[in-house]
Amino acid sequence: MKELSKTQFAIFAMGGILMAVGAGCMALGFMVPKLVGVTSWLFLLGTALFSVAQATQVYEGNNLTIRRLKNIQYFADLCFILSGISMVDTVHGLFIDLFDNRVAYLTYVYNKWVVFLLIAAILELYTVHRISNELKKQD
Repeated sequence: MKELSKTQFAIFAMGGILMAVGAGCMALGFMVPKLVGVTSWLFLLGTALFSVAQATQVYEGNNLTIRRLKNIQYFADLCFILSGISMVDTVHGLFIDLFDNRVAYLTYVYNKWVVFLLIAAILELYTVHRISNELKKQD
């Protein structure tokens, strides 16, 4: 597995921190409602930084299992980004005009960032541990 450079690692870590702060502030946003508008954008920025940095860490070996796990990790990155977009939409209502009525918007889009985040987090945890174990087996 290709190691991240110091700059890439800093981007990766900053993205993770922004994601944690953004999700935490969104979950506890009822305490300071004005803060939610800013933290949703921070979360989206964090997901973009995290996903791009992780996508730059490529696997150059021939192990099919690790290649498949990296593909799952790319899907998890996509889910992180969709979670960020959905979070911004939950706060600012960006996609409400795409629906005929408010009930359909609330049913299908509003506050669904949690679902994307849960899927991404589970896939990320699974792939990180499996890739680590596979690399240990390989060495």
